Amino acid sequence: MAEPTPDPWGERMPRTVGLLGAVAVLVGVTIGSGIFRVPATVAGQLQQPGPVIFCWVLGGVIALCGALTLAELAGALPRSGGIFAYLLESFGPLPAFLFGWTELAVIRAAALGATATIFAEYCGFFVPLTPPQVRWVGAIAIVVIGAMNYVGVRRAAAVMSIATVAKYTAVMALGLLALGAATAATAHFTARWGTGIHLSLLATALIPVMWTYDGWADLSFMGGEVKDPQRTLPLALILGTACVMAVYLVVNLGFMRLLPLTEMAGSPLIAAAAAERIPLFGGTGAAVIAGVVLVSTFSGLNGSMMTGPRIFFAMAERGLFFRGVARISPRFHSPSVAIWLATALGVVYVLQNDFAQLADKFILGIWPFYALAVAGVFVLRRKRPELPRPYRVWGYPLVPALFLLASLGMVLNALLTDPVNTGVTLLIILLGVPVYYLWNFAAARH
Repeated sequence: MAEPTPDPWGERMPRTVGLLGAVAVLVGVTIGSGIFRVPATVAGQLQQPGPVIFCWVLGGVIALCGALTLAELAGALPRSGGIFAYLLESFGPLPAFLFGWTELAVIRAAALGATATIFAEYCGFFVPLTPPQVRWVGAIAIVVIGAMNYVGVRRAAAVMSIATVAKYTAVMALGLLALGAATAATAHFTARWGTGIHLSLLATALIPVMWTYDGWADLSFMGGEVKDPQRTLPLALILGTACVMAVYLVVNLGFMRLLPLTEMAGSPLIAAAAAERIPLFGGTGAAVIAGVVLVSTFSGLNGSMMTGPRIFFAMAERGLFFRGVARISPRFHSPSVAIWLATALGVVYVLQNDFAQLADKFILGIWPFYALAVAGVFVLRRKRPELPRPYRVWGYPLVPALFLLASLGMVLNALLTDPVNTGVTLLIILLGVPVYYLWNFAAARH
């Protein structure tokens, strides 16, 4: 079969994902398992209603500033790999390679493996599983999702849309029912600010909050398969991020009306604890939440598999990874080798307990690249003024500048408060530098 003809942007895969599918991908990737656990962590760190609410609002505003900025790049450069393509165009091959290296070495495996592990753990609520069985169920889930994506993005996007609508409806309903429950108490919002906001504590609490928002940029990775990309990508990035911000605020306000912060902080399975206080659920609260988490993690796993392999595909297309990874299935028109590579990485991760325990240490690994991509808006406006920009950042230059300041503040605070884990993350990124030069040396010899 003949090689697919590249489109005007140089993409060889068919553009089959519309606006609703694109929004579903962003929302589906972003709303995973974090919202069912992180509110307890934030409550324990900030301890007063005012700072807790402010932290969740601030996290949403930061993600929205990032989405508003990335939307300009997505409309101007609707390429596979998203952030990889933006970094390549703005700063050259080394930063782009380091982003791909970090995704390959840590982030994508962590995203797939951790989500699959939580999916398997909640399967254990209905069918008892031993710890080894949990790992194998997680591995099987990754393989099934990988196979579903291999047979075409259109099918995966259809499943994604259905699962995301179900998930979003269920999570929003949980928040609204919690807000309206007869057992809810406005007294939990008294003494809202206590001794005020401590900036270091706020920055520390913001890291897990931004983890729950992580995914707002993942849609850009499949920019080469989105229909009418110059309109669809900016709109989907902004709408999807706003939808996530809305549901997170409703859910957190609902949790805080049902449970005092001290009890929230002591309830790592905060969603289940809240559901048990909602009279409508009776004694089935835990089962309801287990079902919601299953749908949520399945959708998140599918979204991660739809987006992550496109980075490896884009690297190979640009000569920064093994050329075979850029293969497109002649039958299904999917980046087949990249998908199976991501599947293998996720399976290895989920079967390695020791590695799985390191997942939280790499939360910040993506943020230097988010910041660089956003900075790319400033660079490309000077470097490529002639580039067609169907959408230009609303609030420029303030909106991208706010995102950059917030990103810098989080990374610096993490270095000060958790220098070992943050240092390990940055070291893994920097290890990509010699790998890049070795790759170039080997490529030049061949």
